[in-house]
Amino acid sequence: MHSRERVQTAFSRHTPDRVPVFAEYVPEVKNKLLEYFKTDDPHKMSVAIGNDMLVHSAGIATSCYGPSEEYVCPWGCTWKYFANESGSYTEIIRHPLGDDPDGEKLRKYTIPDPDAPEVYLPMRRLVKEYGKTHFLCGAVPCSFFEAAWYTHGLEETMMDMVLRPDYVEALFDKVMQFPLRAGTHMVEEGADMIWLGDDVGMQERMIMSPVIWRQMLKPRLATLISAFKKKNRNVLVAYHSCGNIEPIIGDLIEIGLDVLNPIQPLAMDAAELKRKYGDRLSFWGSICIQKTLPYGSIDDIRNEVRQRMETIGKGGGLLLGPAHNVQADTSLTNLLAFYDAARELGVYR
Repeated sequence: MHSRERVQTAFSRHTPDRVPVFAEYVPEVKNKLLEYFKTDDPHKMSVAIGNDMLVHSAGIATSCYGPSEEYVCPWGCTWKYFANESGSYTEIIRHPLGDDPDGEKLRKYTIPDPDAPEVYLPMRRLVKEYGKTHFLCGAVPCSFFEAAWYTHGLEETMMDMVLRPDYVEALFDKVMQFPLRAGTHMVEEGADMIWLGDDVGMQERMIMSPVIWRQMLKPRLATLISAFKKKNRNVLVAYHSCGNIEPIIGDLIEIGLDVLNPIQPLAMDAAELKRKYGDRLSFWGSICIQKTLPYGSIDDIRNEVRQRMETIGKGGGLLLGPAHNVQADTSLTNLLAFYDAARELGVYR
């Protein structure tokens, strides 16, 4: 099988020749890989390392790694780099809609243009170059809950979901126009899957009541999924949330979700998810980036790949990969060992 057929087979919950693989990387790791594979083209590097899926991303999530130590992104958020032991990360230090008691800032606020050619033309180029060989994904994560708190502030947004729900719902409705229109454009250009996402889980539980999620997030997520499938009934939709979101997985299936990401193994039991939902849902991820990839031995990595193949990967339905972007604390040795293990141990017999 070529990569495109491999992913399509897995996501149709049938058995491909081997488990398909995909990973994304923080800039420190991506730059090392570009040097390792002697290319300046991230997609060529992605193909060379063995990814079966290629991704074009748009929206507020692409603002996380800016050009200077402190910068303002197109959404008006001010970001700043902070160093850690293995590299650096960014945090938002000023929110354009923070301290907005009368809603005047929100009324005047304009999101970046989701109809701008740079939002969707890269997908057209991917389809032209890789559409016959690789599965293509259009990513608009941080879709509206995260876009809301990036612009309004996390504490304010969480409090206002209870104290000022009308404000937050208006904010959600405004920012969700970006993934709605950008995702629709990418479906039109030929994307095989649209990737939505908003982190609503912590390590052990959700960060909000499932009741509130069902009231405020579920209907909007349903609107997005429905719009993409109306444009192309064969397009798949993936949803990302870190942490334990098991209480709402049934709801996600109900509104038409096809693929759940990232299956954070220290937060949810991958084998149990396969047992409960594997006849209705495909999975993407499941390899631990908290312990195994950065701190495990090559044997540890191989053992985890083997375990995933015996459980969540059994019978198809899995795109194997790290449970988030590979972080700067993961060595190239361990990362390449993951790909080697997936190729060797991921064969379906």
